[in-house]
Amino acid sequence: MQTFTVIFLTALALATATKLWLGARHLRHVRRHRERVPAEFESEVGLDAHHRAADYSCAKTRLALISAGFECAVILILTFGGGLQLLHDVTALWFAPGVARGVALMVLLAAAMAVIDLPFGWYRAFGIEQRFGFNKMTPALFIADALKHAALAAALGIPLAACILWVMEKTGGAWWLYAWLIWVAFNLLILAVYPTWIAPLFNKFLPLDDPQLKERIERLLEKCGFRVQGLMVMDGSRRSSHGNAYFTGFGKTKRIVFFDTLLARLAPPEIEAVLAHELGHFKLKHVAKRMAWIFGASLAFLWLLAQLMSQHWFYSGLNVQSPSTAMALILFFIVVPQFIFLLQPVTSFYSRKHEFEADNYAVRHASRVDLISALVKLYKDNAATLTPDPLHSAFYDTHPPAPLRIARLKPIAGHQSPH
Repeated sequence: MQTFTVIFLTALALATATKLWLGARHLRHVRRHRERVPAEFESEVGLDAHHRAADYSCAKTRLALISAGFECAVILILTFGGGLQLLHDVTALWFAPGVARGVALMVLLAAAMAVIDLPFGWYRAFGIEQRFGFNKMTPALFIADALKHAALAAALGIPLAACILWVMEKTGGAWWLYAWLIWVAFNLLILAVYPTWIAPLFNKFLPLDDPQLKERIERLLEKCGFRVQGLMVMDGSRRSSHGNAYFTGFGKTKRIVFFDTLLARLAPPEIEAVLAHELGHFKLKHVAKRMAWIFGASLAFLWLLAQLMSQHWFYSGLNVQSPSTAMALILFFIVVPQFIFLLQPVTSFYSRKHEFEADNYAVRHASRVDLISALVKLYKDNAATLTPDPLHSAFYDTHPPAPLRIARLKPIAGHQSPH
């Protein structure tokens, strides 16, 4: 057995074992605390709601455990089981060596993975989400969404893949830099066109028509020195009863989007407080910082791929006998996540730090009491567990768990907006 084979199998086993261990810890911890609401939430969250949140979290975690084991099996089948080599042999019957064969290989793999993932998505929507009262999709809408996603992925992904593969094959040793520039430009383009061209393919967006709420939001935007193209309401209730709000686009295309479920659930002062939190992310340049980290990491990874793709052991160590630029790219995306998985707590910590900073910004421009009230409602209505396993949370959660977040908010002296 080759050295790289042993190293990769060790990384895969360690990543998978860690996922299973963390999931099992979380299940035990949530079940252990299922029968008692944390003291700080007893006045707002009833025991029935606490039971529902615990059961919902456990159901999602059990599915995640199955998915982790299944993902490991798929990786082994694709590599040591000869799956990737088989896909290569199929495309070799259709195309001569080159970009077209590479694109065909990537499309075949993407299609196979989409088919494999479909039952998980179906069970997530019609098993877990429907059982807990969140799913609003019909089977017809689920299938229509899947087809739209596939068409969009093909329309955007195939030209991008062809361009990247051409650059890898034709531009010499510095291809990784040119490929990175294309990747950055592609992502910035998607950010620019998403609000007006992509998002409307899946949801309806209408201007916010509540005059009082609109006036309140516009005052907040003016106070924060923030300009947007529009205040929009999205028909999130068509698919789910979960509520949310988000910014989309950049520059002149920035929009604030509210789920209709969020507007129905929160009072205007609470909506203002939630929006102030989201504004904090922009004003504190969290979005720009995260994009810079992502782009910096992608540059480093492309450089690493450039070093690996010329090494025969990189292919043979994963049971691939037909090296190519497309195969190198595919293997890289299979291998790297196994080695960097244990770094996930670092990215989660960085994200939670930004959430705390955005909370601090929010209470300087809106009501601390209303932000706490809104968060408690959202945790309750979205059935977010109030008692996650601390280690599982530290590893995975990009947002602070409810008790910690509320506890940090309470001492902060913020502006109390009039109701």
